[in-house]
Amino acid sequence: KEAQKEDSEIWTIVENLDKQVEFRLDDDDVLWQDTRLVVPNDATLREALLIEAHSSPFFIHPGSTKMYHNLKQHFWWSGMKRDVATFVSRCLICQQRRHDAIWVVVDSLTKSAHFLPIRKDYFVSRLAEIFQQEIVRFHGTPSAIVSDRDPRFASRFWKGLQKAWGTRLKFSTVFHPQTDGQSERTIQTLEDMLHSCALEWTGN
Repeated sequence: KEAQKEDSEIWTIVENLDKQVEFRLDDDDVLWQDTRLVVPNDATLREALLIEAHSSPFFIHPGSTKMYHNLKQHFWWSGMKRDVATFVSRCLICQQRRHDAIWVVVDSLTKSAHFLPIRKDYFVSRLAEIFQQEIVRFHGTPSAIVSDRDPRFASRFWKGLQKAWGTRLKFSTVFHPQTDGQSERTIQTLEDMLHSCALEWTGN
């Protein structure tokens, strides 16, 4: 409450409450944006909220999107999305484990798609573990897999694993990835969606 009184931006909002229906003062003269507490421009206070939302045992280092959605359920301040993104980008733990690729797996029968976050430097053994956990566990072993010619999918380990599962391996041709057309269309749709999200994030 006292910190709100020292924030010039908040005072501007309070002086124009009749023009900003989403804001309100409660009986203690504390400003709210609908049901969310308005956090004043106090670096220490905002930093404490960001740390709690990112590093507490209840959240355990969420990504910036998840962290932003968690915070905005209870708090509001101008530029909060930008502050969250900046905070997460500076977290050393998050940087060390950050995913930098998406593994797209499409079921040709049901047309359902799985988008699995991975790192480009994962070894084939790690990919096999993810495939087991996220695909085989829910759908059983596939009768056939059509993939690109990533060296990991052509490795002896991967071929041996699929042979043990009774899965036939097929590869899209080098200059014609369209032979795996369903996956290619799904990937294009995903790229379009990610591009739109990136533009929206930049705009906010």
